[in-house]
Amino acid sequence: MAIKVAFSGKGGAGKTTLAALFIKALSRDRGEILAVDCDPVANLGRFLGIKDADKIVPIVEMKELINERMEVSADRAFYKLNPKVDDIPDKFARKKDNIKLIVMGTVKTGGSGCMCPESGFLKALLSRLLLEKDESVVMDMEAGVEHLGRATAGFVDNLFIVTEPSSGSIDAGKKIANLAEDLKIKGISVILNKVRNNNEVSFAKEKLQSLSLIGTVPFEEKFLEFAMDKDINIEDTDAYRAVVEIKNKIQKSNIPE
Repeated sequence: MAIKVAFSGKGGAGKTTLAALFIKALSRDRGEILAVDCDPVANLGRFLGIKDADKIVPIVEMKELINERMEVSADRAFYKLNPKVDDIPDKFARKKDNIKLIVMGTVKTGGSGCMCPESGFLKALLSRLLLEKDESVVMDMEAGVEHLGRATAGFVDNLFIVTEPSSGSIDAGKKIANLAEDLKIKGISVILNKVRNNNEVSFAKEKLQSLSLIGTVPFEEKFLEFAMDKDINIEDTDAYRAVVEIKNKIQKSNIPE
């Protein structure tokens, strides 16, 4: 069954790592998976083992393409609201086995809520990606839910907010949850990452209050090696096995009754 999920969280909490592990776990189910990197620091492709992922140009930086599809006026004051985007995934996605990666990037100017040609194009493209019925979509978001508007939020089955067992990270996660609730996003839950002991889990549960904790992922020493460009098998880790459990739990909960 195809599912649509998004990973968000405070910078440094490990959302890109967990998104990659979740994608790897889903890929074992043999269905088609679209990995969408919406983070301004695009690292998802590297975690997925996609060759030359660091050389991929984010869609948001393709100014000529965006201006053409959005029919942007000379003063950039007028542009289309429904650009043609259905061919974008096939043209610009990188594929490895049954995983396709598309790097969206993010609008760097204009602040929160910016409505400019680039922002409009990304929202239209994301709507298209989420409307595809036959493939699972996993999104690595920037630290928030800015990419998701009211038109697309209803197509997301689950939003995972990744936090560390610290007050700052959990407080940031709660703010993201409030924004997500305003957008009527379904299935909002927290994944507690980099856990070293049960005391940290108990602290987080008390701090999270009514927010649902869907699972915990242990601190993984091997990821420090990966950060130093050493080759590791990320699927041969306790963190991966914990994410597999979360994936299985979500798939069961999304089965229609």
